[in-house]
Parts: sequence; structure tokens; C-alpha cells
Amino acid sequence: MKEYKYTINGTKYEVAVGDIEENIVTVTVNGEDFKVELEMPAEPEKKKPVLGKPAAATASADESGEAEKAPINKNNAIKAPLPGVITDIKVNVGDEVQAGDTVVVLEAMKMANNLQAEKGGKVTAICVKIGESVMEDDALVVIE
Repeated sequence: MKEYKYTINGTKYEVAVGDIEENIVTVTVNGEDFKVELEMPAEPEKKKPVLGKPAAATASADESGEAEKAPINKNNAIKAPLPGVITDIKVNVGDEVQAGDTVVVLEAMKMANNLQAEKGGKVTAICVKIGESVMEDDALVVIE
């Protein structure tokens, strides 16, 4: 049995909490016994793991109905500098970009971060979609 002493609005209470049987506990407050029914905690929602193809492959297969294309060379990709959520994609596949152009907006720690092209070139692949969570060093946009 655990015992506690409380002072609430100047009134002192001595509380003893007895054993819990199922969801009923005996509580003694200033010598008077009470039977207290505990609420059962809600079952946590079980999230299903997401399995399947990378976002870019899923998007291209869904939109065009074509089979999965050749693997993407992610060596030339702009990578996420920190974990966050993609809030905007400023380019499309085939666009020409210059060094310093904003290509993706990544929200991290409640701040929007404009991610810029490190070099000029042509956008050959977009590896993410708006609303997708990314981890540090995930490939975002490939520029060659």
C-alpha cells in the first residue's frame, strides 16, 4: 500500500492507495475508504509498415501504368541535410537548373528549408513526393 500526503487549497489529505484488482482500486482518504474504478488505457493504434517500391518508382508506375524503369543514379542527387517532410518540389523531370536554384522545400524543426542545386544541369529524376518524410542523406532530386 502506498501512502501520500497532499495539501489542496489549504486542506490536508492523507491518501493510501491499496492493491489494484482488475480495474478497481481501494483508496483511503483521511481514514475513509473508497472503491475507485480505473479507466483502461486505450489500445495504441498499430501502424502497418509501409512496404513496396521507392516513391519515385511508385509515382511513375501509378501515373503512366508502365513497368518500373531503370535504376536511378543517386550519386548526383541532392540529399536531405536533416530529417524532415517534403512540402514543395519546385522542379520537374527534364527541367534545366542552375547552381543555386531552389529545387525542393524541406520542413524540419518547424522551419521551411529551401534546398538548392549545387550545380547546373538537367533534372533526371525526382525521388520524393510532397508530404513524404525523409531521413538525413536520403536522395531527393537527381541532377546530371
